[in-house]
Amino acid sequence: MKTIFKALAAWALLAAAGAACAAGADLGQVDKQPTNWVAISMFGIFVVGTLFITKWAAAKTKSASDFYTGGGGITGFQNGLAIAGDYMSAASFLGISAAVMASGYDGLIYSIGFLVGWPVITFLMAERLRNLGKFTFADVAAYRFQQTPIRMFAASGTLVVVAFYLIAQMVGAGALIKLLFGLDYWLAVVIVGALMMIYVLFGGMTATTWVQIIKACLLLAGVTFMAIAVLAQFGFSPEALFAKAVQVKTQIAANDGKLLEEAAKIGLAIMGPGGFVKDPISAISFGMALMFGTAGLPHILMRFFTVPNAKEARKSVLWATTWIGYFYLLIFIIGFGAITLVLTNPEFADTIKGVIKGGGGSSNMAAVLVAKAVGGNIFFGFISAVAFATILAVVAGLTLSGASAVSHDLYATVFKKGKADSASELKVSRITTVALGIIAVLLGIAFEKQNIAFMVSLAFAIAASANFPVLFMSVLWKDCTTRGAVIGGFMGLISSVGLTVVSPSVWEATLGYPKGSAWFPYTSPALFSMSIGFLGIWLFSVLDRSPQAAKERDAFKTQQVRSETGFGASGASGH
Repeated sequence: MKTIFKALAAWALLAAAGAACAAGADLGQVDKQPTNWVAISMFGIFVVGTLFITKWAAAKTKSASDFYTGGGGITGFQNGLAIAGDYMSAASFLGISAAVMASGYDGLIYSIGFLVGWPVITFLMAERLRNLGKFTFADVAAYRFQQTPIRMFAASGTLVVVAFYLIAQMVGAGALIKLLFGLDYWLAVVIVGALMMIYVLFGGMTATTWVQIIKACLLLAGVTFMAIAVLAQFGFSPEALFAKAVQVKTQIAANDGKLLEEAAKIGLAIMGPGGFVKDPISAISFGMALMFGTAGLPHILMRFFTVPNAKEARKSVLWATTWIGYFYLLIFIIGFGAITLVLTNPEFADTIKGVIKGGGGSSNMAAVLVAKAVGGNIFFGFISAVAFATILAVVAGLTLSGASAVSHDLYATVFKKGKADSASELKVSRITTVALGIIAVLLGIAFEKQNIAFMVSLAFAIAASANFPVLFMSVLWKDCTTRGAVIGGFMGLISSVGLTVVSPSVWEATLGYPKGSAWFPYTSPALFSMSIGFLGIWLFSVLDRSPQAAKERDAFKTQQVRSETGFGASGASGH
């Protein structure tokens, strides 16, 4: 194992060195800029540092429990920071700031939507999850149901959500490495995929947690400095910042040939809603996806099993919500900073058209360029390394939840009927990690031009339509049965994926079909697919009169006692 780790680590460092050499050779021709050795050095330091964390964690990762949950010994404060690290993803840092730069106030929909899901987790999920589960959310859903069908559904839901979420992270990573090193986008995505596989394969949850904690602290420090530096340019007056942003957007519209009055309206539009979500159904559907999707994200739910008891699980959510709320307030300021400092700077953007240079139609690098505008090359290097850390930590958490779905839910419980030993389960998990890494790289290359915050919103829509209804109903509704949960869950999953594929965002923007040809007209499918999921669970549970269903209804009282008191759960009860 040590030999393999050293070989892979050496290979990753060689890849990074090769990237630096390629940057030195090619960046002058690609972007007509000198190589940013400060940024590249900081990036290299981070990669080496996290490889050492992984080596340390690998020595502690001896069992399936260590690999999936860090042995359940992580404190509430540490776990809260790690959850915040997991949640403050490339979509949050790069995608939301890009959305604010493009649409102004509408970008705030993402921030608020991502944040308001946390009370649902705090009051309905966190404590019950910790008391009922072991490694994955399927442990909770399957507590009183038949193991095989419910775990097959849970694994399917987890893998689909992980795949969509991974796309966004890989796109962000590819764009970042491309900007930093001047490499081809596809090569940048391959390097990121390789590093991610090393972290997860050898370090498991312990390495992932510590990379997330370090990255969360660095990211919070970085965005705090950026927000203060942006406001300092306008005498610490948000009003002056917004007024300048309106002026910049008005000028860009005028450059595009708009009449002065129309240009002024376009400029002022960034201070109100309507630019991104244009109809009430899309607004409600999009809001539901962001709000309830949080409570169905497998890599977030998995973190509640890393703490010793329910009390620490509650503390985790409290700390996570605090850090995430603070972070999103600052991202809004940074997004407006991108309008005023990036779009007006000829070094970064085409100031006539108001688009970032070399982005290939994507504005995902807005936040990183704000860092360069306010802090020069050193801070640009720091934020680039932190953004990369952000992506790597989230991708590692996602891959871990996908690997656990296959190895724990499918292999150990369904195929081996609970008789798999820890070593073979770990082996399957590592094979799955490699497979997921390859899929992530291929999908990251295919979706290069998409806004990454939007790609993540699609993952949230699927989580809200499939995982959340099953989790919610199995824990809180006594009449829910295996048949209802599995059929309703698959109805929510299939309808959300199907409607996502035939929506304008994928059908037209990614698959290249003509504008107006999408079968489903709305931005997000959640309003429809989530309703289908809940309706399916209710209908097929009510219609289920089998002896097995009667047993499952009778078992609800035992489940309720365990979920609310922790009596019988591993670790302390939390009381």
